[in-house]
Amino acid sequence: MERKPLEVESTDHQKPPSAVYDGSVMAVDSVEEEVGETKVVYRGWKVMPFIIGNETFEKLGIIGTLSNLLVYLTAVFNMKSITAATIINAFSGTINFGTFVAAFLCDTYFGRYKTLTVAVIACFLGSLVILLTAAVPQLHPAPCGTALSCIGPSGGQIAFLLLGLGFLVVGAGGIRPCNLAFGADQFNPKSESGKRGIDSFFNWYFFTFTFAQILSLTLIVYIQSNVSWTIGLTIPVVLMFLACVIFFAGDKLYVKIKASGSPLAGIAQVIAVAIKKRGLKPTKEPWLNLYNYYPPKYANSKLKYTDQFRFLDKAAILAPEDKLEADGKPADPWKLCTMQQVEEVKCIVRVLPIWFAASIYYLTITQQMTYPVFQALQSDRRLGSRGFVIPAATYVVFLMTGMTVFIIFYDRVLVPTLRRITGIDTGITLLQRIGTGIFFAFVSLIVSGFVEERRRTFALTKPTLGMAPRKGEISSMSAMWLIPQLALAGIAEAFGAIGQMEFYYKQFPENMRSFAGSIFYVGAGVSSYLGSFLIAMVHRTTQNSAGGNWLAEDLNKGRLDYFYFMIAGILAVNFAYFLVMSRWYRYKGSDDEVTTYETNGDAIKQQDKNTV
Repeated sequence: MERKPLEVESTDHQKPPSAVYDGSVMAVDSVEEEVGETKVVYRGWKVMPFIIGNETFEKLGIIGTLSNLLVYLTAVFNMKSITAATIINAFSGTINFGTFVAAFLCDTYFGRYKTLTVAVIACFLGSLVILLTAAVPQLHPAPCGTALSCIGPSGGQIAFLLLGLGFLVVGAGGIRPCNLAFGADQFNPKSESGKRGIDSFFNWYFFTFTFAQILSLTLIVYIQSNVSWTIGLTIPVVLMFLACVIFFAGDKLYVKIKASGSPLAGIAQVIAVAIKKRGLKPTKEPWLNLYNYYPPKYANSKLKYTDQFRFLDKAAILAPEDKLEADGKPADPWKLCTMQQVEEVKCIVRVLPIWFAASIYYLTITQQMTYPVFQALQSDRRLGSRGFVIPAATYVVFLMTGMTVFIIFYDRVLVPTLRRITGIDTGITLLQRIGTGIFFAFVSLIVSGFVEERRRTFALTKPTLGMAPRKGEISSMSAMWLIPQLALAGIAEAFGAIGQMEFYYKQFPENMRSFAGSIFYVGAGVSSYLGSFLIAMVHRTTQNSAGGNWLAEDLNKGRLDYFYFMIAGILAVNFAYFLVMSRWYRYKGSDDEVTTYETNGDAIKQQDKNTV
């Protein structure tokens, strides 16, 4: 999919100052390179305080606002648990789908810097609006206290809340697909130090993300739940303001790559031409006879021919009526495509079945971020002899902790061990890593069902610890029993989520890396909407049944364990589907990875049918 060559915004401040470049000696982190007619100074780690600082405060701000939103909607806006869970799932899904739109706008029109500029400001405004819903009495319903019947929010209050959530959708949707790539833009991808810097930056990115989640789910959530919602929501607003200040402070130091056009046009061309030429006979030895052409300075790796989705090959059949320009380029890309274009589209189509299975996998994580909070509310959350009560939303931190600890174990212990056994640099293949994540997600759901059954049995057969407001009696089972299911979900994320991000990054064409970053979040969005659908369906189906509503407001009267087992069944079917698709999948390969032989002076690539 042809795009314009790399372009950088041309401004006076892009000329290296004497402190960075003295005309003879170049600093290790500051590398100057000619890109077109523009001199680009890659300052590397010298701008990381701005980028990582912005990343840290921005994540603290967003997560600090959203991590306790489920409890906020039920405690301050007097919503029912099922209504709040549905809103959270729909909101999360919309953010994740927004990343695809943001990636398209970023690549096609605005570039990463301008997209991030709008996104960080939108996040600040969204956090400010959510704060106002807590600080201004007229913007939320009257406090409910211990009353069983409460006054719900008015239409105006809901509208103002949705305004804040809308700003957060724009902000988070723009930041997620662009932040990683923008940080990597600051390193020279052609130098060894630049490549090492990019790898290190990715590590710091995930470290700050996890750090922000843990801090938000402990300190900020505690202040919101036990001190004041107004103070607890003011902290994220201040942090988001600091994120904006830090980000814009580095304005004159950043490498700002211009938008180079969306690859979606190339995908459309291949599909359209293949349909137009559907009547042509397939060529013999297509890896030799299909038309191919590489533009000058082509950014993508050259792909070998694969015999999957052969109906797309017809887009690269050179018909008598097809015309070429003097340099061999198609005169009309809507009438003739190259084999390279066809193979790039095949890469994307091949990923889609894997992406679908990964989207269903994420249904587990969606549920583990919501219903364990309700389980904790009706469990014994006391810690120590002084009766310190852990906020219900804080228990989700054990998912993050499980993920963080296991990543270290995986990288330092498991990978070296598996590498010696399998001979694979990464220990196991990317699809094996994703599949392992799906398996651990399944185990997490089974454990969740048994733990909920235990919690409910304690509540119904043993003395309780009082009443949870507008819920039911508090079970004497310690909420610490929730840790195993959350830790298993964290291990699933360490395998599944990180494996997915690496898989999409490596299997998509290089000029679709922004879309590769967004497709992960789109999959999470699909699972969020699917979670909302399942909750609504189960609620509607079981509320009038003889066995009672599985998802009752009072968990002691419901059967949340059945809901967990139902999702585990869906995941078991999904795991079987994933194994079939993994067997069928072929990893993206480049020309230099296959055998070549010479025919009439031209290097011909022998087809290599590598399967997973």
